[in-house]
Amino acid sequence: MAPEPLPCTRPTRADAARNYDRLVTAARDTFAEHGTDTSLEEIARRAGVGIGTLYRRFPNRTALLEAVYVDEIQSVVDRAYDFDKELEPFEALEAWLRSFLGYGLSKGTLAQELTVALGKESPFFQVCKTRVQEAGKLLLERAKAAGEVRPELELGDILRLVGSINMGRDTEPEQAHRLLDIVLCGLRPAAQPVQG
Repeated sequence: MAPEPLPCTRPTRADAARNYDRLVTAARDTFAEHGTDTSLEEIARRAGVGIGTLYRRFPNRTALLEAVYVDEIQSVVDRAYDFDKELEPFEALEAWLRSFLGYGLSKGTLAQELTVALGKESPFFQVCKTRVQEAGKLLLERAKAAGEVRPELELGDILRLVGSINMGRDTEPEQAHRLLDIVLCGLRPAAQPVQG
């Protein structure tokens, strides 16, 4: 089963699509290096297009932030479906949770700025959240069916735990991955005592 793509404004005409992709890539890279307040002129320069081309595609900074966010969330969703095909049930869930954590460690400012601009309960965020949950539930249910995850666990609880690892935004990646290891251990069913 393939994921349903997230809504985006990517154009269908080839040259416009190339410019869109170049702008989103340049914005993602620039935001990662310098933060989300980087000038739009710098992003256009890095993409190799004029500022007019940027504004035709993205009339304001929020529209560009949305495009980068959708691109990143789509990658998180796609990885779940790839891991489902390539890995054993628990390993697929683990790999996806690691990628989810990695996304959170690298993109927190982007999500925060969009939350301020759009609101946490905006339709934009609700669609993204639904797609992430669908992808995660696929992996969690598969791991439960294989007996590799405690049956009473719910995806929302797991995502909240993983998301909270990065809440302070000052968590070092090594510590974040150690904390995720603790969460992963807690997902496993408890060992049954030996009857004798």
